[in-house]
Amino acid sequence: MMAKITSGSDFKGVVNYIIDAEKDAKLIAASGVRYKDKDSIIRSFTCQSRLNPKKTVCVGHVSLDFSAQDKDDLTNEKMLKIAGEYLQKMKIVNTQFIIVRHFDKPHPHIHICYNRIDNNGKTIEDGNERRRSTAICKELTKKHGLYFASGKENVNLHRLKEPDKSKYEVYGILSEHVPLCKNWQQLTDVLNKKGIQVKFKYKGETDEIQGVTFLKNGYSFNGSKVDRMFSYSKINSQLEYNNKFDQKQQTQYQGTVSNNNTFDSALEDIKGSGLINRHGDDFEEIEFAHRMQSEEKERQWNNKKKKKSRGIG
Repeated sequence: MMAKITSGSDFKGVVNYIIDAEKDAKLIAASGVRYKDKDSIIRSFTCQSRLNPKKTVCVGHVSLDFSAQDKDDLTNEKMLKIAGEYLQKMKIVNTQFIIVRHFDKPHPHIHICYNRIDNNGKTIEDGNERRRSTAICKELTKKHGLYFASGKENVNLHRLKEPDKSKYEVYGILSEHVPLCKNWQQLTDVLNKKGIQVKFKYKGETDEIQGVTFLKNGYSFNGSKVDRMFSYSKINSQLEYNNKFDQKQQTQYQGTVSNNNTFDSALEDIKGSGLINRHGDDFEEIEFAHRMQSEEKERQWNNKKKKKSRGIG
């Protein structure tokens, strides 16, 4: 499990990105937002951010990515449990958020968009957030029995000499792209762009492939020598699985992917499921109250600026 953290000032961009029918997006949890449609979610976030008009970087976005090896165990419910623990440990609490799962890649992953301005108008601190996040991801990976990266993925490439340096570069690129490609042609094209050539070993004079070799920086490495999981047979099995997975997802979502219908369907899935928690029963009233508070704070802030400019106070 790993987390990618970004921040910004545009809720519209993040919400439109993570709730996207082309990514087979599924809204699986939400808190504190009106969820009639994407525009309602964006307005909800924006309205609350005005409780603290001085804070311009109010958008928080976290992508939680899990290993493809955990895909069979990671139900929506388990991913939500892990996401909830992650948010608690990161002290991202008492604020609006949505959690969206994407099904466009073989490895499970979810996106969390949250408001850095909490329900009381206070700023959620982000000091050392990446360092804290790394430690928390390791802790939760261990706690929930998720796949741990092998030691090879923690090697400091800058300290290696050739040919080990090239070997570990090949390992890293294969680790990243084999789970994403659906056939050898796709994988070969990607590797070529990364400066890696691919050569196959054939059985005698036949077309039957027995092995694969990767060439980088003038060095040659048999797939199984890079790592046992990168032998020809194991890569081929993974590519076949990726292709079947993609076909299954296309079949599953075919006929249901009009942008509006997909979003409406995603909302229906979580209504009444206990995964949505709103601030009270009347969101319109709360939105109005937030707007009034925001306008009052802006008025007070502008008055202070005017006094300072006049040399008063």
